[in-house]
Amino acid sequence: MLVASAAPAEAQEPGSNYVRRLRLQAQLQTLNADLLSHDSATAVLQALCDRHMPDAARIHARRLEGRDEPAAANAAREELGAAANEPIRLRRVELACGETVLSRADNWYLPGHLTTEMNAALETTQTPFGVAVRALAFQRRTRLARLLFDPLPYGWEALAPAGLDEALCVPADVLQHRALLQTSDGRPFSLLVETYTAAVLIA
Repeated sequence: MLVASAAPAEAQEPGSNYVRRLRLQAQLQTLNADLLSHDSATAVLQALCDRHMPDAARIHARRLEGRDEPAAANAAREELGAAANEPIRLRRVELACGETVLSRADNWYLPGHLTTEMNAALETTQTPFGVAVRALAFQRRTRLARLLFDPLPYGWEALAPAGLDEALCVPADVLQHRALLQTSDGRPFSLLVETYTAAVLIA
């Protein structure tokens, strides 16, 4: 099951928190590497869902309410290289495996670069963006990858295991990516800011 809640301190065996820190660090680094090496974040999350929640439904995108901020929209327009009069839309969603939310994504995209069917799917269904636009054979270009959680402190390798056996509190969000999706000829059409929740980690 995907979850990262800490067990009560009295239930922990000596050294268990040290081992857990190592496991969580490895999981974060593996997920980060998978996202950096794949064009579709949805595909990475689907593989994670299939491995650890095989009875869950396909990854789906649940729409979140919220107005776009002019500054954020202008920054997205600039990164996408869109003209001032070119339509741009914001799609804000949670990507979930069953009822477990694995990530939240703000996605500014250029509807004029998509087909009518793609735009309809994005506006009226829970289809993840990467699935809806798969026919574009897009490429992902990561602009920023940032760990929001560091299970092992700086210089941990020089510490004795006992010094890392304190109880570990996992934050709600553990990783963030900012990425552009572009067509095979190099034209960007989507800017994604993805925030991955602690549910991507295995307890």
